[in-house]
Amino acid sequence: MKSKYISTLLIIIITIAMLPMIIWAAPEASVDGTNLWGSGGQITLNLSDCDGYDSIKVVVRFDGKINSASGWGFDSYEVNGNEVTAICYASGPNSWAYNNGVGIQVEGSDITSASLVSISAGGSGAAPAEPQPQTQQTSQPQQTSQSQQTEDTQQTASETPALGSTPLSETETTQTEAEVSSNSVYGDDWLTTDGDKILDMNGNEVWLTGVSWFGYNTGTNIFDGCWSVSMKSALEGIADHGFNLLRIPISAELLLNWRDGIYPQANFNTSTNSELVGMNSLEIFEYALKICEENGIKVMLDIHSCKTDAMGHNAPLWYTDDFEASRYFEAVSWMVNRWGLNDTVIAYDLKNEPHGAGNDAVRAVWNDTNNPSNWKLAAEQAGNIILDVNPHALIVIEGIQIYPKDIASNNFISMDENDYYNSWWGGNLRAVKDFPIDFGSEARNRQVVYSPHDYGPAVYQQPWFYEGFTYSSLMDDYWYDAWLYIDDTKTAPLLIGEWGGFMSGDNLTWMTYMRQLIAEYHLNHSFWCFNANSGDTGGLVLDDFSTWDETKYEFVKPVLWQNSEGKFIGLDHRIALGSNGISLSEYTGDEVVPLEIEPTPSENDTSDDSTSQGFILGDTDLTLPDDPSDTTPTNVTVVDMNDGSSESSDEALSKSITRTIVIISVLVITIAAIAAGVVVYKYRASRGEDDTDNPFDSGTRPAN
Repeated sequence: MKSKYISTLLIIIITIAMLPMIIWAAPEASVDGTNLWGSGGQITLNLSDCDGYDSIKVVVRFDGKINSASGWGFDSYEVNGNEVTAICYASGPNSWAYNNGVGIQVEGSDITSASLVSISAGGSGAAPAEPQPQTQQTSQPQQTSQSQQTEDTQQTASETPALGSTPLSETETTQTEAEVSSNSVYGDDWLTTDGDKILDMNGNEVWLTGVSWFGYNTGTNIFDGCWSVSMKSALEGIADHGFNLLRIPISAELLLNWRDGIYPQANFNTSTNSELVGMNSLEIFEYALKICEENGIKVMLDIHSCKTDAMGHNAPLWYTDDFEASRYFEAVSWMVNRWGLNDTVIAYDLKNEPHGAGNDAVRAVWNDTNNPSNWKLAAEQAGNIILDVNPHALIVIEGIQIYPKDIASNNFISMDENDYYNSWWGGNLRAVKDFPIDFGSEARNRQVVYSPHDYGPAVYQQPWFYEGFTYSSLMDDYWYDAWLYIDDTKTAPLLIGEWGGFMSGDNLTWMTYMRQLIAEYHLNHSFWCFNANSGDTGGLVLDDFSTWDETKYEFVKPVLWQNSEGKFIGLDHRIALGSNGISLSEYTGDEVVPLEIEPTPSENDTSDDSTSQGFILGDTDLTLPDDPSDTTPTNVTVVDMNDGSSESSDEALSKSITRTIVIISVLVITIAAIAAGVVVYKYRASRGEDDTDNPFDSGTRPAN
C-alpha cells in the first residue's frame, strides 16, 4: 500500500479503536441491601452500564473474619482478608447478571458490616473453563425480635439464559378450557370448606399436602434451579413424589409487568430447557401451569412480595413507599382475571407474611379500623376481588406478627413490645377470634382458609424453644393460642403455608412435633421448600435441583395424602397425581359435574356501575371489562427486555435513545475524520508535497 494512504488509515483505525471507550460508560454498582448474622453476611447489589465489557469485577468488604465466599450472579469468588473479589464474564454462565441484581455472601465469624469497595471492567477477559455453580445460601437470621429472613435468591445459570421477549398476541386472554389437557374436565375441581375441613364439590373432604418452589419473586422470572434442571422434569418429579399442591411465590410487580406487556427475562438453562427457548416469561409460566395440570398438581398462587426482589418479602406490608396499595390490588385483579377460571389454580395466598414488631413504626395490624396497614381490611378487599371473578376459589389468608394482650385497652396503639403477643411473621392469627374475615356473605366466607407459617429454632430462637421443649409445651406456649384454636373450634380450615428446615438437633425435634401435629389434626400444609437454595432451611432437592434429599423426603412423606395402598391422592378428579398416584375420583368413587362460573359482585358492594366489578383500589378506581375473562391488553407498548435488566420501560427507553444518539454521533465523527483525511491528502497532493514530510509515514518527528 502506498504511504500516501497511511495518514487516512491511521485516523480511521484510531477512531474505531476509541469506539468502545466512547460508547460504553463505566460500569456502576449500587448497594441494594445487607443482611448480617454474626457467623455470616450477605450484600446484594444492582449492576448497571456493564454492556460492552468482557468481564465485571466487584470488590466488597466485610468487617470480621471471612472463611468462605459464595453468591449469585458471578463466576468466581476470591477471599482476600476482609475483602471478597467476585468476577462475572460476558461469555460465562452468569452473563445474565450484567445490568441485574447480584449478591455476595460469606461465612465466618464476628461479621458486623458489609460495604462496596469498587467495581471495574475488563475489556479482554475470558471466561474460565467450565466455571462451577456456587452454592447459594438464601435466608439467614436477622438480629431483630422477629426472624423471618431472606429466603429467596438467585443462583448461577449453567447456560446463557433464554431471552424471552416474545409479545402476547392481541387475541390472547385468559387460560381456559381450550388450553388445558384433553384428559381433564374443566371446572370440576373447585373446593369449598365446612368448619375445619376443605371439601370438593360433592362434599368429600380433601387434604392439601403441597410444597413451595420460589423464583418468580426473586428476579429469576422462572423457578429457581432451572439454571440447571429441566422445569418439566422437576414438576413431574414433584407430582411423582406425591405433592398435590404447588405453592408458587410471585411478586406483584412481575404480575403488573405481564399485564403491561413487559416480559422480564427468564433465566434458565437453554440446553436442559430447550422447549422454553423463544417463549417469554409469561408464556413459560403458563406452560408450567399446563405441566402441573397434566400431572395432577393443583396450584396456589402466593403474592410473596410487592417488588421483584430476593429480599422483597422483608417489607412488612402489601405496599411500600414506592409501591402503592392500589398497585397490589391491581395485581390481584389481573391475576384472577388471567387464571381465575382455570381450575388448575384453586387457591390464592393473598400476601406472604405481613409483619411488624410491637415497637416498629411500620407494622401490619388486624382490627376493626380503617388503618391503611390493617391486614384484615386489605385481605377482605383483595379476597372479594377474586371472588367477584370466581366465587369458588379458596382465599388463603396469613396472619400478622403481633396481637395486643388486651385489645380493649390497646387497639394497636402501644409501641411497647411487652404489650403484644409476638409470633413468626405471618404466624399470629389470634385476631381471628375477635375480628374474623368477612367477605359479606356466608357463601363467600366458606372460601376462607387461614394460613400460619411456623419454623424451628434453626431459623430463630423463639422463647418457646427453651431447653427441653416438648410437643405439649409447644401446644401450650404457642401453637394453640396463636392459630390452632381456629381448627379446634371449627372456625375455618388451616393450611400451614410454610414449615420445614434442617434435620438436626432441636430443629429436627421441632420438625418431628410439627409433623405429628399435622398428622393428628389432619392439617393442610405446604412444605418449605423444593429449592436447594433456601439458606436457613435447605430444600427437598440437592444443589443440582435434580437429586432428591431422600432423608428429608422420607421424613415428609408420612404427611402426604395417600390411600391404604400407599398411592398418592391428587386433587384433580380425572388426572392421576404423577406416576405414583391416583385421581380424586378414583379415591372417592364420585364423578363431579363441572361448574360454569358466573362472576358475581360481593354482597357488601356499594359502588356504582362505573366499576363493572364493583371494587375500589385505594384512591384509584379499577374498571374491569364486562367479560371478566377478557384481559386482552389494549394500547400496550411491548418493551424489549433482551438486555436482561430489571429496569422500568421508561428507563430502558431512555437508555436506548441515549445510546443510539451516542452511536450516531460517533459514526458522524468517524465519517468526518475520514473526509478530513481525504481532503488533507488531496491538498498535499495538489501541492506536490513529499510523503516523507508526514510524521506518521516516516516514523520520525520533523524538524522545527
